[in-house]
Amino acid sequence: MYRRDFLKTLALGSVALSPLGHAWANPGARTNELVIGKRTLDVNGKVASVFRLTDKAGNAGLVLNAPSDFDVLLRNESDEETLIHWHGLTPPWDLDGVPGNPAALLPPKERRSYKFPLSRGGTHWMHAHTLQEQSLLAAPLIIRTADDLARDEQEVTVLLHDFSFKSPEELLSDLQSGGGHAMPSGHGDMSSMMNMHGGHQMGSAETSAAPHMMMGMDLNDIEYDAYLANDRTLDDPEIVKVERGGRIRLRIINGATATAFTIDTGELEGELIAVDGMHVVPVRGRRFPLSMGQRADIRVALPPADGAYPILALREGAVERTGVILATASARVQKLETTAAAKGPVLDLSLEQSLQSLTPLARRAVDRRFALMLGGDMATYRWSIDTDSPIEVSSGQRIRISMHNMSMMAHPMHLHGHHFQVTEINGKNISGAMRDTVMLPPMARVSIEFDADNSGRWPLHCHHLYHMATGMMTFVDYGQQG
Repeated sequence: MYRRDFLKTLALGSVALSPLGHAWANPGARTNELVIGKRTLDVNGKVASVFRLTDKAGNAGLVLNAPSDFDVLLRNESDEETLIHWHGLTPPWDLDGVPGNPAALLPPKERRSYKFPLSRGGTHWMHAHTLQEQSLLAAPLIIRTADDLARDEQEVTVLLHDFSFKSPEELLSDLQSGGGHAMPSGHGDMSSMMNMHGGHQMGSAETSAAPHMMMGMDLNDIEYDAYLANDRTLDDPEIVKVERGGRIRLRIINGATATAFTIDTGELEGELIAVDGMHVVPVRGRRFPLSMGQRADIRVALPPADGAYPILALREGAVERTGVILATASARVQKLETTAAAKGPVLDLSLEQSLQSLTPLARRAVDRRFALMLGGDMATYRWSIDTDSPIEVSSGQRIRISMHNMSMMAHPMHLHGHHFQVTEINGKNISGAMRDTVMLPPMARVSIEFDADNSGRWPLHCHHLYHMATGMMTFVDYGQQG
């Protein structure tokens, strides 16, 4: 299958930093420019050609303000046709950035304008909705509010990624053939399943499923050459200068294509204040799970003395890690190994089960209910959602989608064009976080609710790039009311 066919496959679902040095944009400012291009990156002493996604000054990503308009001119200066999806935003359907749904790919050397309202702030990101995402065609998309600017805190944005010197087409071919990168890194065990996340232990519903997961859970299906935080490994990490006694807001984005992490704040106690750009009742801890496509805003307070404080991303069920280091001006920064002595925790739903939104959905009856089964296996490397047609709803309805993961891999499920509330986990009703991406471990059941207030044909898919590419994608479809 050629690259063009891969692009169409991901669009239609037919198969089945450097620090950000932006000024806060003014409401009346001229259109922001976003440039797609190519660059070279040194990884482990080898040079690779990857994408870049920058403003016209060369800064990674965009920092905008709300309320205002998302007013962006996208220029494709690369030699490949592509398109960018605004992950976490809720634009009109034709501006969502998914090729063929309905927008055409942007040819090389051409440009396209985007303009729609930004009503709220948040930590978001933007990326290709094609295999090009694996080649680092992704960047932060930070929307600040006046309240954000008024706080006496330093913002640090961290974009995580997994990197391979192989092309994404080669990686997918390896997975489908069962060779090379297929399943070298592991199966869960009960001790790792019982790891703590931010001080929360696995709930009883998850514990009851653990023996089944223990026997055959597949954690990582690709062994990458490196794991990056703002384009750098721990061999040469980004060192962020901070002030003694300062307060830091970490905006952490898991932009990896096939790798989940646990964020480890080390000796600094963290306070989780937002997930997927939406505020939650703060949760204190030192370890926070982050699946593909998800974001976490974590506030930390620094001691009054000089010091260096690693903020690490621990690869799920494996020893590899990446991250950045917060360091005061006079601090001595010690070298960190890219591997740890112990494996990173296996992600579960214990933290998710405890989260509460500060801006929940208004209470109302559910109008339509749908049940989806997530399936697939490593042997054939085909992943699916058991529906032959889009989820058809009507504008103005409250929708509930219940998802049951019957496969032995976790699936971070992302809905475009909406924010949903997590309302049930493994049979337990909750008033959970507002999100756009929720992770389902093997055998887990999660229900989400949202209002159909943004008409279109919206993708609902696994944010593991290769699961989506091989069939784990459907659509929520509806038109304008009346």
